[in-house]
Amino acid sequence: MLVPLHLNKPALRTLGIAESFVRMCPSSCLAGVVMRADLRVDGVAYARATVGGDDATEGVLKLYEQLGRGDINAVILSGAVISWFNIIDIQEVFDKIKKPVICLTYEESPGLERYIREYFPNPEEKLRRYQRLGQREIISLKTGYEVYIRALGATAEETRVLLNKFTLDGRIPEPVLVARLAARAAMHAERRFPELT
Repeated sequence: MLVPLHLNKPALRTLGIAESFVRMCPSSCLAGVVMRADLRVDGVAYARATVGGDDATEGVLKLYEQLGRGDINAVILSGAVISWFNIIDIQEVFDKIKKPVICLTYEESPGLERYIREYFPNPEEKLRRYQRLGQREIISLKTGYEVYIRALGATAEETRVLLNKFTLDGRIPEPVLVARLAARAAMHAERRFPELT
């Protein structure tokens, strides 16, 4: 059963997920940051996804499971196509966690089908995953910026209210911004100090 969003709840929490990758490395770093509506960080977890692979969905679910947090109200993904065309199945994530899943992108795009066909010798599965993502909607944030969303389990208006609660400036919500910084720092440390991993 879907857990509804309680947007006025003082203890509202989101899980922001972002990644960092380098094309020549075999895997990327996914970071997940739990943040409360007062913008306090309340948890961090890491997972992996194969660069150019098909395991991004599993990485996102592993992050969620690692945290073991029943109090997360929604998941905000920084993009559904990560780690060089590793596509997150947002429907599967939503079906498994039973909480709203909001996928953000920040720019207009003609789509990625051409690139998937160009870069992968057997592109059928990636194309199927990509097409399953569906269309994006544009919403305007209080900061004056627009973002493109795919939202499951939340209306466009609920998504706008939620993102406004977690966005201080610009177009990137704080949980996603902190997750991006955490993923980059972890990736940098791993490449610079491989003996620590």
